[in-house]
Amino acid sequence: MKKELIKLDLKKSAKRAKNLMPDTQYPIPNTQKTFTQTFNKYNWDQITQDIYAKTATDVTYALAKSKRDIEDFKALISPAARPFLEQMAQISSRLTKKRFGNTMQMYVPMYLSNECQNICTYCGFSMTNKIPRRTLTDAEILKEVAFLKQKGYDHILLVTGEANKTVGVSYIKNAIELIKEQFSNITIEVQPLDQPDYETLSQSGLYAVLVYQETYHKDEYKKHHPKGKKSNFDYRLETPDRLGRAGVHKIGLGALFGLEDWRTDSFFTALHLRYLQKNYWKTKYSISFPRLRPHSGGLEPKVEMTDPDLVQAICAFRLLDEDVELSMSTRESELFRNNVVKLGITSISAESKTNPGGYVVEPQSLEQFEISDERPTEDIATMLKQQGFEVVWKDWESFK
Repeated sequence: MKKELIKLDLKKSAKRAKNLMPDTQYPIPNTQKTFTQTFNKYNWDQITQDIYAKTATDVTYALAKSKRDIEDFKALISPAARPFLEQMAQISSRLTKKRFGNTMQMYVPMYLSNECQNICTYCGFSMTNKIPRRTLTDAEILKEVAFLKQKGYDHILLVTGEANKTVGVSYIKNAIELIKEQFSNITIEVQPLDQPDYETLSQSGLYAVLVYQETYHKDEYKKHHPKGKKSNFDYRLETPDRLGRAGVHKIGLGALFGLEDWRTDSFFTALHLRYLQKNYWKTKYSISFPRLRPHSGGLEPKVEMTDPDLVQAICAFRLLDEDVELSMSTRESELFRNNVVKLGITSISAESKTNPGGYVVEPQSLEQFEISDERPTEDIATMLKQQGFEVVWKDWESFK
């Protein structure tokens, strides 16, 4: 009898609780530790002041050390470090050669779709831009792949806009499974996903994920992402945490230089890197250095990042971390890329198209942004060999 009464009371309690529940269902808060807790301990304006207050003495001290911390990094990205740029470049080059040898990894992006539900002020795919939208079919994907394979590529980066219904997890999973037998390394740059989604994609053959915060300035971030899922700053900020917990092999970080002060954004990128390395130490990491490029919509950079500025950022990251991969895309000019590859870069793209079907299927469709270095793959490979590099097309493969 007592058991029956207990069951009855539980049913009544559950019924009362259900009646008290509001119509709107709120998600259960994420109690797991994430980068957000670390990020919230720092103030953007204070970090900016700290960086600009660094002196030549601080830079000299940082350069003299064999292992550098985040405080040293502030000095290396400060205006005070500019007179030391040649010394930084020499150290960066030496450290890169020590860890990576005379090798340069080649990769290529392949855009699968330009459909997007976000409004992003700096992107040609933004929902507000009246452009023809296109998502590749299986047959079209294979046509693009056939072109890239005959160029020699074995590392591919799949890119889409952020449109969950059109290019959601099922579409990405299908694309990975469609081409995984032809590539040893498949990376994606798509909308941030939940941890179970990354686990599913990893099981299907995913190797790495690039997810750029764009800018770590929270207020400025809101101005550039007023609508769409991407407008959720914290969800995007915590994406690498979900990737780390999902066991993804490699995570790529970066900021879009031009939206805010590149020095402060670089600091927060480095802070993010250090946090991830401590908490997900089995994972590999890479840093990219995209600068704002012309696109449909035409946002002008708020803060200009000059070529010497970009060299300083690249060298500072190498001096901070000997093991992190540093990547350079075709956003940069032929002359700049010819010179910067010697200073710390470990992977480089070539002959990139930033529109879906851009290689074969529909070359004239609208690009996400304009590339600068338009040389064919063969020319880039020749340039690297002339500078003493061994061009690496394949350096990793899963055991099947």
